[in-house]
Amino acid sequence: MLGKKRKLGKKIKDMKVGETFTTSSTIEDRDLLMYLGLTDDANPLYIQHDYASQTPYKRPIVPTVMVFGMVSSIVSMHLPGPGSHIIHQELNYPKPVYHYAEVRFNVEVTDINNEDHLLTLHVIGYDEEGDEVVKGHLTVQPPFEPASMNATSLENFY
Repeated sequence: MLGKKRKLGKKIKDMKVGETFTTSSTIEDRDLLMYLGLTDDANPLYIQHDYASQTPYKRPIVPTVMVFGMVSSIVSMHLPGPGSHIIHQELNYPKPVYHYAEVRFNVEVTDINNEDHLLTLHVIGYDEEGDEVVKGHLTVQPPFEPASMNATSLENFY
């Protein structure tokens, strides 16, 4: 990443209520295995077909924190984008996400608080069957305007 110039995300002054971002993501084995290895999470519900088949889920499910990771990535990379920080989350996961599922996400700006430099984002995600798998709200600080665009500590951003 160093050496490559990257733009900061949208500043609060450039945001509008009603602005949306939509994308989809598929849960692949490598993503799941990297998460489980990184967190040392060996929950059999996530990886053991024999165990999961005896639960109401009938097959292994994706950890909800991985679903949140996809939401977090949307905020960090797209809306508002690089330089953003999630400071509060209130999300529900009404239906599990299964391995290899494709999840469609929609994120919408529902409130802008210029005084406190905060955005409220409504998040909803659907599986291939159109069922909600994540729904809720995030409070996000969009990128702050740098004091100087020539600052050496920001040489990878412009």
